[in-house]
Amino acid sequence: MSTQHTFHIPVMGLGFTMESPIKVARFGISSVISIIEDELMERLRELYSPWVNETFVPITEQVEDWRAKRIQAYLNLVNRIVTQQVEKLRNLPFVMGTEIVKYFELLPDDSSVKALYQNMMSLEEGEAKAQLQEKLRGEIKPGAIDVNIMAKVDRNNYTKEGEMLPKEFSDALSSLRGFAQSDLESSVVFSAGYNPRLYAYIDTFSDFFPDEKGYLKKKIVLKVSDYRSALTQGKILAKKGLWVSEFRIESGLNCGGHAFATDGLLLGPIMEEFKANREALAAELWTMCNQALTAKGVPTFETQPVLRVTVQGGIGTANENAFLLDYYQADATGWGSPFLLVPEATSVDENTLQALATAKPDDYYLSHASPLGIPFNNFRKSTAQHQLAARIAKNRPGSPCYKKFLVANTEFTEIPICAASRQYQHLKINQLKEQNLPSEAYEAQLAEVTEKDCLCEGLGASALLSEGLKPAHNLNAVTICPGPNLAYFSGVFTLQQMVDHIYGRLNLLNSVKRSNLFVNELRMYVKYFDDELKKSADNLTTKKVRYLQLFQNNLLQGVAYYKELIPSLKNEAERYLEEMKEELNQFENTIRNKTVPVPVSA
Repeated sequence: MSTQHTFHIPVMGLGFTMESPIKVARFGISSVISIIEDELMERLRELYSPWVNETFVPITEQVEDWRAKRIQAYLNLVNRIVTQQVEKLRNLPFVMGTEIVKYFELLPDDSSVKALYQNMMSLEEGEAKAQLQEKLRGEIKPGAIDVNIMAKVDRNNYTKEGEMLPKEFSDALSSLRGFAQSDLESSVVFSAGYNPRLYAYIDTFSDFFPDEKGYLKKKIVLKVSDYRSALTQGKILAKKGLWVSEFRIESGLNCGGHAFATDGLLLGPIMEEFKANREALAAELWTMCNQALTAKGVPTFETQPVLRVTVQGGIGTANENAFLLDYYQADATGWGSPFLLVPEATSVDENTLQALATAKPDDYYLSHASPLGIPFNNFRKSTAQHQLAARIAKNRPGSPCYKKFLVANTEFTEIPICAASRQYQHLKINQLKEQNLPSEAYEAQLAEVTEKDCLCEGLGASALLSEGLKPAHNLNAVTICPGPNLAYFSGVFTLQQMVDHIYGRLNLLNSVKRSNLFVNELRMYVKYFDDELKKSADNLTTKKVRYLQLFQNNLLQGVAYYKELIPSLKNEAERYLEEMKEELNQFENTIRNKTVPVPVSA
């Protein structure tokens, strides 16, 4: 993995980062591909095969294990493309405007390689300059081509006759197999919780175990929202001899896509806990891992392998970026949503790109659109939202369901169906009508049913549309799921501009007033807590009261932590810190004034 850059581009949607390595890896920037959508990968493989003078041979559904083979084939193609791109870039002349110059210009200013490059550029033509140029060519490293699997998106698959296939052919396990059998030497990022059968399947692939030199061809990254989750999952894998190479901490609410809220635990205190326990955690996992490897009779790690800790979600300024790296000793940061405004990095169709570039803060909101029943960061101006409203207006709510990645509901059927599907919503609405509910209650429940939207089609359509390809079944509506942090960026930017913003060489923020990263997240959690209080008012159990009290206490402890942290924010202006103190005091009063009611039932 390249460590010359101190940020990565996380996975976004199904398709927004599926081409990102082809766009940015040659510049040393790591990015993450979602590998659940094999049909989209197959379409893009057809598009990109000519790039390496290959004839596209489709992998049809008649081929045994076609899902895994499609994923493997696409990843291998991306790997070949990036390898060729890097080789070509490495041999370019050091002339302004060439990609080799762009590679070094993008690097952070405190990079030793950047210093070497600047020294070379200052020299007159001659042997010394030529020698430095050759040395610099050897320093060029591509960014990682990492992949993402949402652990809980793991549909069982069936034969045409309706018989369930063996578990190895489920979506998550097939995706893992596609990556494990690919040529990539990179990481799989597991997100969205713990999946026992997926974790039990990893150790069937030798690439996840060290060779005689302790090298891992395939690495494991766990996306977590708190330390306890990291410790628990890290131990589960270590007991199988599997080393977690990185814990990727993501804000529960200040992120894009699905929002997995913590119990009121805030990003700062979570990072502090990782900072305090990181060395002990690594040592414990190393010991457990080696014991398991010894029992398996395979090579152990002679020296403790690197355990990276990275952080993402809502980072908006160079100062915030630097603080997370310096104060919490994070190895890197993740910048997601802002890169949706960078066509050189992500795949966003022109219509959606312009809507994002001109959006207002109110256009970003936390919705209940996901069929998974998990809060989902949404965008009001998306074509998918217009389509949803049009279908409801025509009295035809719900979506046709072709891809079925999110089928999980068995309320009306033996084989699971999707809560966003027309089939489910028709059945559910009929059930509601039969209950003869009061008008207000009926409308509220109807709105809950019809808000669910098709993410399988919507989150992948943009990648096809941006390449001039037509999505199947003419399902052209785009769902996009930026984090609320995108409200502070307006416009379309070049890769150079966004990287310069991250490293403090340029400021791309718009004029919308922006609080500190930690305060922005706190605001979201206070609103979430308020919503949970309102939702629980009519059905308050002892268990729910304990949850709400824990949430409230964690918020208050978080505010107290941030108040003590303020003097450490040395790069910020005095006025900025004063405003932060005022906001923290206001939120503290708001939280204290929230009363958790007494339960009606046990």
